[in-house]
Amino acid sequence: MKQRPVRNALPWLIVSVLIVALDQWSKAWVLSDLPEYKAIPVIDGFWNWYRTYNTGAAFSFLSDAGGWQLWFFSLLAVAISGLLAFWLSRTARGDWRQALPYALVIGGALGNVIDRLIHGHVIDFIQWYWRDHYWPSFNIADSAIVAGAIGIALFGLFDGKSARKAR
Repeated sequence: MKQRPVRNALPWLIVSVLIVALDQWSKAWVLSDLPEYKAIPVIDGFWNWYRTYNTGAAFSFLSDAGGWQLWFFSLLAVAISGLLAFWLSRTARGDWRQALPYALVIGGALGNVIDRLIHGHVIDFIQWYWRDHYWPSFNIADSAIVAGAIGIALFGLFDGKSARKAR
């Protein structure tokens, strides 16, 4: 009897490609149409378009490090994306609770790597605020990374609880 091969979750990389495409398209729009460092209100009192640049990581971590951080964060993002792609190859195709978060993180990480390699920094343009309190500007790639990380944590937590109950 011939066994059917187990289908892995690598087709979920299409989501990663879509994230990279949407991220790069949005950043091309930002570079062509938004002025630097000038807030354009989207929802007054909450949301602006605000073109800025980040040479570091989240919350401008290591942005003043002298340039080595560009290569460090690029290599780190490629390594993490490679590891997550490997895990996708070991994940069943129908396991969307594991595959989707991995695909989101991969797409977001690679979208920001493209910025670092082409521009020497990441282009950020979404600014949320309330009164005088501003969240650091971010982009679509950052949003995908955060959503994917939350999904990995939440689904991992819930899967862990159901596995313990099954014992």
